Parts: sequence; structure tokens; C-alpha cells
Amino acid sequence: MPTFDATAESLKAYRCPDWFRDAKFGIYVHWGVYSVPAQGEWYARNMYIPGHSDYEYHRQAYGHPSKFGYKDLIPLWRAEKFDPDRLVGLFKDAGARYFTPCAIHHDNFDLWNSRHQRWNSVNMGPKQDITGRWRDATLEHGLRWGVTTHLERTYSWFNVNKGADEEGEHVGVPYDGADPEYADFYLEPHDDTDLRHPINPPKSWCDMWARRIKDLIDNYRPDHLYFDGAIPFQGDDDARTGMEVMAYYYNRNQEWHGGRQECVMCIKDHADHGTYIPGVATQDMERRLADELLQEPWQTDTSIGPWGYHTDANYRPVGDIIRELVDIVSKNGNMLLNVPPRADGTLDSETETILRDIGRWTAVNGEAIYDTRPWHQYGDGSLRFTTKNDTLYAFELEWPGERRTLNVPISQADGSHVDVASVALLGHAGALEWAQHGSGLAITLPPRQPSEHIAAFRIDFR
Repeated sequence: MPTFDATAESLKAYRCPDWFRDAKFGIYVHWGVYSVPAQGEWYARNMYIPGHSDYEYHRQAYGHPSKFGYKDLIPLWRAEKFDPDRLVGLFKDAGARYFTPCAIHHDNFDLWNSRHQRWNSVNMGPKQDITGRWRDATLEHGLRWGVTTHLERTYSWFNVNKGADEEGEHVGVPYDGADPEYADFYLEPHDDTDLRHPINPPKSWCDMWARRIKDLIDNYRPDHLYFDGAIPFQGDDDARTGMEVMAYYYNRNQEWHGGRQECVMCIKDHADHGTYIPGVATQDMERRLADELLQEPWQTDTSIGPWGYHTDANYRPVGDIIRELVDIVSKNGNMLLNVPPRADGTLDSETETILRDIGRWTAVNGEAIYDTRPWHQYGDGSLRFTTKNDTLYAFELEWPGERRTLNVPISQADGSHVDVASVALLGHAGALEWAQHGSGLAITLPPRQPSEHIAAFRIDFR
């Protein structure tokens, strides 16, 4: 394998490893200090914006942000019921093949035993190595291990903590972020409050980001690393720091794996979130789907509801999540599904039900998902396809109502003829009636589908 350096040309030697292409489905979590107020993962910013619902909530629940700021929530995050072994077991039972929890969000609080940031989960709050405990449980359950990182945006995103009210009884009183005693958490004063990505961050911030991400890489050895955006940073840095950290990660990962590249690096094609260079990493699409079959593997990261736990959250129907998973896999992608824990480290009952429902479906239909590759076309109408050796899997997204016959195109990409040897419906014990008519296959459907959600047909060729 190559030795990487911090240039686009060198980084384009990156190749997505087969383990990721086989895995198809992963879980991650947004969990941190922001889980205490249970208003979502952007609380650390929004609580400092007058008129925002989080600002109003904070004033009523905790007091004015000049007196009780985000730092004061840290002791309230105790994670007293955190049981990573049980949680990762639930994720595995749901069918996840990799787990990549959030190790640092935009709030500047590291969830590991950080050498470069005293504001971390070992020194404060839970006083636990959250990332280390997640890693140990993940590897014990035989899943691939990774982390998501959201730190690059912090420099501007979190900078609203130095503001003040423009009206009311606290007009002109600076928020607690203006106190120089806490500058290593709230950062030094500056003018950039962009919520997407620092416009032109100083070298000091770029270097701090790099030191912390390298510390995370070295001490926790993830095989999946995710930046919440494109390559950091914009402005004078011109992505040099981001590319240097990516090259560092690629080289370190090869060292851990005897010269093999086993890492998956995910970045997003967001022009206002850094610099996007195709081919240097695996593309991640946040809450989006590809509209065509992509030649290179990719990932959608999405959630059952909000990213961070919210007391008033509405969760998505399981059928919608499974339908999305099938569509993603048919187009050569993976799904990374977020499930948000409560502050104490537990999942609410609805989330656990969602995971168990997904697990029941993957237990029946997993052979049509895992270890598959895309066919020459991702779908046909409400059908979606995957392949494995001489087998074609056809998912019917909409089980026919009165229609009792399913028609499946089976010719190869060049139009050549194939002969069908057998047809089965996963989860259905009985034989199916079917007939091949040239390049088409007509399947007579049983009275009901075997799975509560999408049905998968196995079509074996001679």
C-alpha cells in the first residue's frame, strides 16, 4: 500500500475497503452534555441566541446564560446508567455491522481522555472515558469500530457564547463565554459566528483541531472516521491541515493492519463546510439519498429523529427506515443510523422498539443486504436489486394489493440472456410458482408477505 502525504494527488490512492462494502448498515449516537437539557444537539449554540426556543428554555430551566452557561451543564451530565455492552448488543441485534459514536460535537467537549483539552469526559461530567468504553464494547461484540467528529466547526459555531442581550433586564450583560477564565473552553474572542464552518480560522485553531483528532486516532484506532463536513479548513489554510490529518490517519491505519488499508474516511460534498475533493475519501450524504447507482461506495448518515435526544421528538416509522436502507444499498451505499441516548446513557422505550423491529427484518432479509454488490441497475419501478455471486435479490418496496404477479427484469447489462434456476421469497417456507419469459420473470405471490415490511426475493441463475 502507498504512503500518503497531504496532497490531493496522494490522497486519491485511497480505496474504500471491502469490509465497509460488505457491512451496509451501521449505528451511531449523538450523546453528550447537550443531552442534559434534552432539547437537541445544537443546544450549546442556540441557548446563547435570544429569541430562540432553546434560549427561552434555558432561562426558565437554569437561569440567564450570563450566570448559568453551557459549562455549568457539564456537572449535570453524569451518564449514571451507561451500559455500553448492553447498548452495542442492541445495535448488533438490530443488524448493525459497525458502530461509530460521536466522539466530539461542536460543543468543544471531548468524550475521551484527551491530552489536549482539559474539558473532557474523563476530567469532568461522567468522569469516564466514554469513547474508550464504547470502543471496548464494540470490539467485544465483533463490530467494526469508528468515531464521528464535529470539531472543525466549533471555532465559529460556538462563538455566540460571548454575546449579550440587546433588550430586557440583562441588556448588555455578557454571557459567560466572555469570561477569560474559561477561554480554553469557549475560545478566544473573535468575530466569526458562522454556523457552518469557520470562514478563515487562525493557525492556532487549525493546529488545535489537528492535535486533538490525531490524539483520538492514535489512542482509539478507529477503522471509520467521519468529518462533519468537507476537508477542513477554508480560508488561508486552504485544506492543508485537513489533508495532513487524513494522510496521517491513512498511514497510521496501515500500520495497525500490517500494511493493509482498512480505514473508511467519510467527508461531505458541502462547499460551505470546507473543501471537497472527489476521490480522496468516501462521500457521506447527510440525510440524503443518491438518485442513481454510484460506482464508488458511499454512505448516508441519518437518524430515527433528531440527532440529539429531545423530549418532544417524533421518531420515523420503521418501514420508512428499512425502505431507505434498501434503496441506499441498491445504489452501492451504506446507511449509518443515529439513535440518541438520554443523558443517563439509556435509550427510551420507543428507540429500543425501533431497533428490535429493524432487527427482526434483518434477521429474515439480511442475506439480500450484507456482503452484496449492486446490480447493473439499482431498480425498476418499486423494485430494488442487489447481487451476490450468481444470485439476484429483488426487493419489492410496495407489496402488491390485488395484483398477484410480480414481474422482474432479469437480462444482463448487455442484454444477454440468463436462465433462472430457482426463485424463493426470504422468510416464506413454501415454494413459489414462477415462469421465465425471455428477459422477464413472472412470480406468483403468496397471499401475504412474510416480513412486516419490505419483501426480498432470491433469484438464482444457472
